[in-house]
This record gives sequence, structure tokens and C-alpha cells, in this order.
Amino acid sequence: MDGSPADRSERLGSRESVVVRSFAEGDSVAHLTRLLHRAYSAHAAEGRVFFASYQSMEDTAYRLRQGECWVALQGSELVGTVTVAAPHEAPDGYPAPAGSGAFWQLAVDPSYRGAGLGKRLLALAEERIAALGSAQVVIDTSAEAVDLVGWYRRRGYVPVGSWRWGVTNYESVVLLKELAPGGHGL
Repeated sequence: MDGSPADRSERLGSRESVVVRSFAEGDSVAHLTRLLHRAYSAHAAEGRVFFASYQSMEDTAYRLRQGECWVALQGSELVGTVTVAAPHEAPDGYPAPAGSGAFWQLAVDPSYRGAGLGKRLLALAEERIAALGSAQVVIDTSAEAVDLVGWYRRRGYVPVGSWRWGVTNYESVVLLKELAPGGHGL
């Protein structure tokens, strides 16, 4: 292993190795879509309809084309994902600095939560955004998802505004983190 993002493998808890690599030709958009539905189902059950909780396979494929998609696999089982882009093409009025990188569809299979995989995927997203040339990373999520907003804040993200997407049923809080070279927070 050379340490590049594409060949990282490590144990999470007592589970066998989880490999994180870029989404490749032959990977299943259908499996990725089902993972997103599972990962975001608890939000939907609480009344927060995240787009990833119901998006179609076509929506998933479209979103994959907007950035770099990374997947986490335990054996052949898809257990996590994140998609990154830098700079991120934000809509007019979106409260983020020009040139910011962004990530979306950060998802961990519910049976893998608490094993550090979300933190690992977040760190990868930040590293890739910095490598692609952005000094800031932006994410938005439901303002009502207090635990999730707290999770990001504990990792150095600060609120910079709000946004309303037409595909969700909630107001989003937009969170920003300054990145040092190499992708780590300042």
C-alpha cells in the first residue's frame, strides 16, 4: 500500500478490513442507491426527507457525475460512501465562499455506525477537497438534525447561513470548515 486514498484498508472495531476506494466502472448504482436509502431512512422516519432517502438510481448516477465518488467496502458489501467536488458549483445565493469544495451523500450503513467509518469518510472528503485545490469545505444538512449538526460542529464546521433545497422538506444549515494544506482543519 502506498497510502493513497484509493487503497486504504483498516479494521473498524472487530470487523474485517474495510477498503475505501473510488467508485469504479462495474460498481452498482442500484446498490449505492439502496445504501443511501438505508443510511438516510432514520431521518425520513423522523420526518426529515433528505433527498438521499428517496432519490432514484438516475438521480444517484447524476450526482456521481458531479464529483468523485468514494465507496467503503467490507468484502463485496457496500457499507459507506461520500462524493466530493472542488470547487463546488453552488446555486446563486448559496452562502459559501467562491471556490469552496463540497461533499454530499456521506452515508454509512446503519449496521456500521459507531465504528468510525463516518469520520474516516469525512477525513477522506476533506483530504480530497484540499488536494483538488480548495481551502474551505462546505456541507449543508437539515437544521432539525441536531445530532448531525453537532457531529459536524465537533469536527470544526461552523454555521455560515441557511438554504432551502426544493427536493427536501426542511431548512438546511450551511456549515463551513477552513482546510489546511493536506485537508486537515485549521
